[in-house]
Amino acid sequence: MSALAGLRAVRALTLDLDDTLWPVWPAIDRAEVVLHDWLRTHAPATAAAFDGPPALRAVREQVGRDHPEHAHDLSWLRLESIRRALARAGDDPALAAPAFALFMDHRQRVDLYPDVPAALAALSARFPILALTNGNADLVRIGLGAHFVGSLGARDFGVGKPDPRFFAAACTRLGCAPQEVLHIGDDWRLDVEGARAAGLFTAWVRRPGHPDRPSDAAPADLEMGTLEALVQALDAVRAA
Repeated sequence: MSALAGLRAVRALTLDLDDTLWPVWPAIDRAEVVLHDWLRTHAPATAAAFDGPPALRAVREQVGRDHPEHAHDLSWLRLESIRRALARAGDDPALAAPAFALFMDHRQRVDLYPDVPAALAALSARFPILALTNGNADLVRIGLGAHFVGSLGARDFGVGKPDPRFFAAACTRLGCAPQEVLHIGDDWRLDVEGARAAGLFTAWVRRPGHPDRPSDAAPADLEMGTLEALVQALDAVRAA
């Protein structure tokens, strides 16, 4: 079967979130600033001991190194890093829960790439879309839930991309065989290589400033710089 014929057989989509629909780090940076400001009021010893978001981020990174078994659960790592910082500074570790809730609220305040609203509406009118993410974005709180039939997250599943079991579970939820699903994402290793290894078709959305694909890697089935261009490419496949 040709690649074009295969893409005509696509019945459903899986879609990455962070850095595909919005740039994730600006939202995290803002959330970390809000968190540190909150600590100044509610846990001043912690705010003084960790005198800015970079110091707290270093704790978060250390927790990740100490607990690789939780690598799939970014929420646990963030919550535990806040608890650890509070305990080290002599503040009440129980403050970690409201601090984390505040962080998560602001982490959801993302700025969509300009092409996303129209492109996502067009895609969801044509295909069932399952969000597939290693992160902790909340589609309902972000305001995009209506475009998706559901979400599969690494935290709940136990492993994330690029593990083939994650992609297989997504196909099962969609009621499709892997060769009937197109996965869309920005990360070459996690999204393209992971989905390809699991038997899905792949669409690589490489936004400006994102790394090139490895020089020795075969192209994804579709490659484009925006989600809008993906809609156009799928229209061309259907019309061919």
